[in-house]
Amino acid sequence: MSPSSVVFHGLSFRYDTASAPLFENLSAHFTQGWTGVVGANGAGKTTLLRLATGALAPTEGRVDISGHAIYCAQRTDEPQAAFVQFVQARDAETAQWRARLGVAKDWPERWDTLSHGERKRAQIATALWQRPHVLAIDEPTNHVDAEARALIADALQAFDGCGLLVSHDRDLLDALCSQCLFVDPPTATMRPGTYTAGADQAARERQQAVRQRKAVKHRHAGLRREVIRRKEAASHADRMRSKRRIGRKDHDAKEKIDRARITGKDARAGRLLRQLAGRLGQTEAELHETKVKKEHELGIWIPSARSKRDFLFTLDAGEITLGTARRLRFPTLCMPPDGHVAITGPNGSGKSTLVAAIIERLKLPEGRLTYVPQEVDLESSRCIAERVLALGHDDLARVMTIVSRLNSRPERLMETDAPSHGEIRKILLALGIAREPHLIVMDEPTNHMDLPSTECLESALEGCPCGLLLVSHDMRFLKRLTTVRWHIESEEGGSRLTERAWR
Repeated sequence: MSPSSVVFHGLSFRYDTASAPLFENLSAHFTQGWTGVVGANGAGKTTLLRLATGALAPTEGRVDISGHAIYCAQRTDEPQAAFVQFVQARDAETAQWRARLGVAKDWPERWDTLSHGERKRAQIATALWQRPHVLAIDEPTNHVDAEARALIADALQAFDGCGLLVSHDRDLLDALCSQCLFVDPPTATMRPGTYTAGADQAARERQQAVRQRKAVKHRHAGLRREVIRRKEAASHADRMRSKRRIGRKDHDAKEKIDRARITGKDARAGRLLRQLAGRLGQTEAELHETKVKKEHELGIWIPSARSKRDFLFTLDAGEITLGTARRLRFPTLCMPPDGHVAITGPNGSGKSTLVAAIIERLKLPEGRLTYVPQEVDLESSRCIAERVLALGHDDLARVMTIVSRLNSRPERLMETDAPSHGEIRKILLALGIAREPHLIVMDEPTNHMDLPSTECLESALEGCPCGLLLVSHDMRFLKRLTTVRWHIESEEGGSRLTERAWR
């Protein structure tokens, strides 16, 4: 093994509640440098990182890990065990790491008031400071603004061990990774190069497999028709050569049949038929070997529901408390029933706090608000999963159809009590869409979503007939979907919101 590496040897893994293994006979070599781990929500990317760092043991096979391994989870509910030590250390190198990722010394005391982006920076800084041989990071740029994303990308670029990176950030994957593992249970395929190069190669491989299967199916159909034709011809010939149909005195006809048998015409016909049957069997085997995995239909719709009110909400000018001594000041905020509004600003400026204040003041009819928060804690995820499974047949089918069209497999969701981050956000959105909402509120909507799901979501929201309130750092996403921008910027003593036009 190299100084820093992880090797999977015939690894299989299966959760106790699952009917089938998540991974089966998987072998992979993660070398020094960054390897991207990509795939759909619920495909097992997080499980793979935990296997690679020893947090989970395989059901079969083994994992060889060189040196000290650290796993940085998606969730940031709690700081890492070494975080306090990292903040309190007084040496110059530690101070440099804190400055590099903007970690303040008072963060341990006010962890609960930190934004998710601030927590993510703290998590990554603490992990890098410990100098692990193997570092597995799950979605490092979720929740972070453009400035923090640049800091994180720069810090990860300097890591010289074996890194495994789960991300839906295509730019980050392309900047860091020299190979990518494409996860598609129960298998995974390692492809060299960046994510973009690997995705292009995967698309070419699929196109080639489709063409190959089409050619084999064409050949199989031709052979099958020929076998049927020859069998029918042989059956007809057998009837024609049977002496039973010939009168007892027709000696010439009987002699002709005998000559055909003596010269071996019957035997040759039989051999040809057997050869054709053998070739037919070979093409059937080829068809089995050239199976192309089904691509599920993607794309969701938003029901044409719209409130008849003049405004979905009005928030009079005022202030909201942010933590202990900071405040967010804002003018009067109104949203018409078909308004599409973006809330932007740096991490910690009060975007999520503002959303919470708006939701608290809403007076929409029951079920007409669809809210997808930045993060859903583990216990809440389990409660939501239980609620979905308790739905009636028709409602469950409707929700699972939407989830399926957002690139997650319902059968896997039905077998787990703790869906992945991306899956739980899809479930919340599906539950809301099924109730024909008057207002959709999404805090960081593209976080944890796989790339096809993000594209589906963007297309659906673009024509959304109801109110739309989006909090995001993805400017391209927001510019396509919103017409009004409420921007929050930091000032002395807190933050201030102003309405801005898109440029």
